[in-house]
Order: sequence, then structure tokens, then C-alpha cells
Amino acid sequence: MDRIDLFRIFVRVVDTASFSRAAASLSMPRSSVSTAVQELESRLGTRLLARTTRSVAPTPDGRAFYDHASRLIADIEEAESLFRRDRASPRGTLRVDMPGRIGRLIVAPALPEFLSRYPEIDIELGVTDRAVNLIEDGVDCVVRVGPLPDSSLIARKIGMLELISVASPAYLAEYGTPASPEDLARHLAVRYASPSTGRVEEWEWVEGGQLHTLPVSGRVTVTSAEALIACALAGTGLIQIPAYDVRPHLDAGTLIRILPAYRAEPLPITLLYPHRRHLSARLQVFADWLVDLLVAATSARPL
Repeated sequence: MDRIDLFRIFVRVVDTASFSRAAASLSMPRSSVSTAVQELESRLGTRLLARTTRSVAPTPDGRAFYDHASRLIADIEEAESLFRRDRASPRGTLRVDMPGRIGRLIVAPALPEFLSRYPEIDIELGVTDRAVNLIEDGVDCVVRVGPLPDSSLIARKIGMLELISVASPAYLAEYGTPASPEDLARHLAVRYASPSTGRVEEWEWVEGGQLHTLPVSGRVTVTSAEALIACALAGTGLIQIPAYDVRPHLDAGTLIRILPAYRAEPLPITLLYPHRRHLSARLQVFADWLVDLLVAATSARPL
């Protein structure tokens, strides 16, 4: 096997901390990945990985070699791209992940235009409200909505999403329309729990330049934006939601905006990808296309 291929396999094993995940992301048999690492260790005359039944981690020599191998692979890919950009369009497969409604309602319908523009790029589209691990899952980029934890990932800020409060006409007819946050004590909300942490989001609004939060009562708790909207449409309670998500329902009158003077803080929408010195041409063109698409579709306010 070519030495650069051995380097790439070793780097992917370290990135994913797993022979099986590395094999899956490279579309190779697990046995081939294991054999490649053994061949590389034999060539270098040192042990690169510490293996247990539950985990794989680089040895001190493995960590040092990983840093050099990663830089070498990035340099080779950049050198190759210098000649490809003028002679051929970007090519290869991209694995991307994003929240369910963004993927289903915005990105999937627009993909034919992107695929027509770049006929040699294939897309593996994951749609989930669970925060995937880019490195372990072998994903090239993800879209995240909301504050981001500190990480080594590269973040490309797309914009800020307006959050609004809404309820169905049936709910408002039964419980009345709240005029201020103080009225929320007499109302029910559809509560949203993070699918990653299980934490139930509090109701929030900005008043006098200060952010205020309030626990809300409710009989239904959901873990997806799809379920949140469905419950609101059914009259189960009040919700806070990005405005783009419910624009058709507002236009149709099936949801009514409430508490317009007490707006929640807007949510950042961000594109994340692993830290690399050079992005592949296919990821660069997809990222540019995706950012333009999301800004237009969500009316995200530029940062």
C-alpha cells in the first residue's frame, strides 16, 4: 500500500479513536485498516497505537507522528488542488449533518441545483437534532443552531436567527393571549428538552437590555423542533421558535405571534468543520453554497 495511504488511514484511526469507525468512514474493511496500521508501525519501527478492547489511542511516538502526518497530508492535498482547480471541477463525497428541519425543508429541496452545478460531488446528508461528533463520525461539516461549546473546530458564522413566541388560535381562545411575561404563570407551554443533554429550555426574553429567563409549566415535553411545532399547532401550549420555522403557519393563520414586545435573544447559526490547514475544494464550494442558501431561506441577520 502507498505510504500516503498508510498515513491517511493512521490519521483517520486517531481522529475517530476506533478501527471500526475509521474503516466505515474510509469505506474499507476493518481488517484492511488494522493491517495498514501494522504495516506502518513495521516500516517506522515503533508502536504508534495503544490498543485495548474498548479504545484506541496514540502512543507518545504515535502522537508525534500524527502531527507530522496530518501536516503532510494537508500539504499534498493542497498541492494537488493547485492543478485541479483550473482543469477539473471539485470532486468526491462530502458527509454533512444538520438539524432536521433545516435539512428536510431547506437543504434537501435545494440540493439538485448544487449537484447540477458540481456533477462530481456526492453528498451524504445527515439530518438530526443530536449533536454529532465530526471527528468520530467522519463528518466533513455540520450546521449548528445555538451557542457553541469551546472546541478545536473551525466555526464559520452564518448569522443570527430571530426567535418568536407563537400559539395556535384554539389555544388562545381557551386560555387567552398573554400580554406580558408575568402572564405566563397562567399558561401552558410546550417544553423543549435538548436531545443531547436533556436540559429543558426556559422561556426567555430581553427587556431593558437584560436577558430574563423563566421556567414554564407544561404537560408535554419534546426533543425536536418538528414535535414542538406539531404540538403548538394542536393547541398544547405556547412555544418559542425561530421565525423562519413557522413562517408558513403564520401566513396561514394556524399559528399566531404573541408577546412581540418581549423577544428572546436571537440564536446564532454556524457552520463547523474540523481544524485543517487547507479545506478541500469540494468542502469550500459546498460551504459557500450552503451559507448563501441558509441566509436567504432563514432571513438570518448577518453578524
